[in-house]
Amino acid sequence: MDYFAHETAVIDPGCQIGTGTKIWHFSHIMPNCTIGESCNIGQNVVISPEVVLGRNVKVQNNVSIYTGVICEDDVFLGPSMVFTNVINPRSAVNRKSEYARTVVKQGASIGANATIVCGHDIGRYAFVGAGAVVTKNVPDYALVVGNPAKQMGWMSAHGHRLEFDHEGLAVCQESGEKYQLSEGIVSKIED
Repeated sequence: MDYFAHETAVIDPGCQIGTGTKIWHFSHIMPNCTIGESCNIGQNVVISPEVVLGRNVKVQNNVSIYTGVICEDDVFLGPSMVFTNVINPRSAVNRKSEYARTVVKQGASIGANATIVCGHDIGRYAFVGAGAVVTKNVPDYALVVGNPAKQMGWMSAHGHRLEFDHEGLAVCQESGEKYQLSEGIVSKIED
C-alpha cells in the first residue's frame, strides 16, 4: 500500500486510492471509489460508492460524500458538511437511479456544517461559508453564505476577499495575483 489507512477504517473492494493519501479513524470508503494522491480523509467520514476525489482533497471529520459527487484537485471539505444525492428522498421509494451529479471544481472550499443540495456545481476556487445551504450553482471564485446561500462577494485562489475597483480589477492581498471582473464573471489575469 502506498497510502495510510487507520486500523479502524473500512475500505471496500474496488477502490483506487492514490499514493500518500491518509484515511483516519472510523472512516468508511465504499465500493469503487477513486481517491487521488495526497488526500486526507478525516475521522468518521463516509464516502459512498463511485465517488471521485482528485489530488490533494482535504476531507475534515464527520463529512458525508454521497454517490454522484466529484471533487476535483485541491478541494477542501469542512467539518460535518454534507452532500445530498436525491432531490426528493423517501424511505419507502427507491430512487438510486435518480442520483444527481454534483461537481466541486478545483480549489473550492466548503465550510463547516454546509449542505450542498444535489445537482448544483461549486465553481473553481469558490468559497461556501460555514452553515450555508447551497441550492443553485456557485460561480468560480464566488463567496456564498446563508440559507439559502447567497453570493456576498468574490474570493481569490488563496482564499481572500477580492475588492474590485471601478475598472473591475482586484489584487489578492496574499499572493499579489490579479483578477478581472467582467459581466459577472471573475478570471485570474495571467502574467
